[in-house]
Amino acid sequence: MEALFTSTAVVALAEIGDKTMLLAIVLATRFRKALPVVMGILVATLANHALAALVGHSIANLLEGQWFRIAVGVSFLAMAAWTLVPDRLDEDEEPKAARFGPFLTTTIAFFIVEIGDKTQVATIALGAQFQSVLLVTLGTTLGMMLANVPAVYFGRAIVERVSLRLVRTIAALLFFAIGIWVVADALAL
Repeated sequence: MEALFTSTAVVALAEIGDKTMLLAIVLATRFRKALPVVMGILVATLANHALAALVGHSIANLLEGQWFRIAVGVSFLAMAAWTLVPDRLDEDEEPKAARFGPFLTTTIAFFIVEIGDKTQVATIALGAQFQSVLLVTLGTTLGMMLANVPAVYFGRAIVERVSLRLVRTIAALLFFAIGIWVVADALAL
């Protein structure tokens, strides 16, 4: 259960203010149909994060040992720094045409924008750390949904009222703590 809960918390915090959260707000505003947008986010996240967790799990199996666990811990420390950098949705990342409807447009756009994103990198690291593709995928997907479903329904109001800088700082501190914990565990401190 640690894999599920940690994965959920890490991704929910990392997602706040992320470009995929901004994309969720844009898509919800554009289509004015929340349920197809939410379902598109769910399908895209399940597919993307299952692949990422599988990559992490596979890499961990190839590189077992203390140095690899230290590398995973250091990747969480890097995530802490990366989390402090605010994301902006580039104009070329917005979906151009709505010819596929809200569900398919959201699924495709979300999957593509999530490639190389910090939550995908975190999912790879979590897959390596916990060695459970299923629990990590479920946890990271739940974290993504916890952050993005409110963004779909209440996006504009949330962005106006919540200090994303404060949330990013708290998330960075949590990533830092996890990184220190993983490194300390690997070094048996």
